[in-house]
Amino acid sequence: MNIAFLEMADGETEKADIVSSLLIILPSQNNSAQISPGTMLLGLPLIRRAVLSADRAGFEKIAVFSADVAETRDCLEGTDAIVLSADQSLPAISAQRIVILGGDILPGRKWLEDLLGKPLEPGRMDFEAETAAVIETFPGQWLMSMTPPPHGADSPLDTEDAFSALAKTFDANPCKLGDAEVLELTPTMSSDKAEDWLLSRLVKETDGLMSRLVSRPISLFLTRRLVRTTISANAMTVLSIFIGLSGAPFFLSTSPGLQLTGALLFLSHSILDGCDGELARLRHEESHWGGVLDFWGDNLVHIAVFSCMAVGWSLHIEAFWPLLAGIAAVAGTAASSGLVYWRTMRYKHTLGPLFTSVATIQGSNITNIADTLARRDFIYLVVFLAAFGKASWFLALTAVGAPIFFLLLVWVAHRESKLKAI
Repeated sequence: MNIAFLEMADGETEKADIVSSLLIILPSQNNSAQISPGTMLLGLPLIRRAVLSADRAGFEKIAVFSADVAETRDCLEGTDAIVLSADQSLPAISAQRIVILGGDILPGRKWLEDLLGKPLEPGRMDFEAETAAVIETFPGQWLMSMTPPPHGADSPLDTEDAFSALAKTFDANPCKLGDAEVLELTPTMSSDKAEDWLLSRLVKETDGLMSRLVSRPISLFLTRRLVRTTISANAMTVLSIFIGLSGAPFFLSTSPGLQLTGALLFLSHSILDGCDGELARLRHEESHWGGVLDFWGDNLVHIAVFSCMAVGWSLHIEAFWPLLAGIAAVAGTAASSGLVYWRTMRYKHTLGPLFTSVATIQGSNITNIADTLARRDFIYLVVFLAAFGKASWFLALTAVGAPIFFLLLVWVAHRESKLKAI
């Protein structure tokens, strides 16, 4: 492995690229047809997944060495990654943070973000054998060349060569880099296992108990098949909203069969609503607009369901007061969603899920309780009550609970404003 670092001389600033961070991806060290840049995993080639993850993690420049340049360039069409053959030299570049990654490594974005932000002293290199190395260069230090040896039996092409060469320039420290947010692909590993790993990364910490046990496994099963189609995440959001709204009118009846049909459509809306975020994250297509559509679509469905429950209850007992319960439920839901959006979401432009919490400061018991109440496990209670034609019981609970929840959010907002003022 030919690697050369030089100190920048006066007047050389225009000769090379100056970036804050650089990711270098080496060819797969397994030299196997089973692991190539174009290995397809849930609708995207392996190398494209790695590059898009790095781009989303914040790397300013990405360089990819490949034994098959044509295939790699096809896989990376539309990205800004530099593609080089195995015997080419990397153009002269100056980067404060350099990360070198094996070509058979499937990285998670969070793992790459951690490598990018890992505290390191200048001149230090932390590395994990056969996986990755993280380097903090000295100010003004240029990576003038980096040329892997020709690919062949007598000159194995792997990260060990690169790390050994770099250890001659930097203070090398072997260590574990990050947690389980990275997967090393091997020739014996099936694509199903790699895809299972990718799908497992989609489970949210904020998922409620029933979501983890029922909704998420079903949505992941569907997403695994949908990701290979042209159906977009936003199209899934619209479809889930339509299904949820179509279930609302069934609650105008007190018939257990009709109410259960509406409740199952309501539950189907919730499950399919998980697919849209899963598709967006798998394809690296998360957007602010998609998050907004998802958030307000959910609340529109909730309001429609509560409204129809109130009207159906009122017609059944021929009384007006159930409509007041419906107004309380709808008003509490609308006010809570509006407050959460105004405080935590309207200026949020992160690449992850737009709605993650009802609060901006985490850790308090009250915030944890509010986040738990905001989860959608309540839909399973709707299904249970609807099976007996008693959806009105849930509306009665919501008529009391939704306004109280809104007041709880107001208290959380007031508490956070005082903490921020300190």
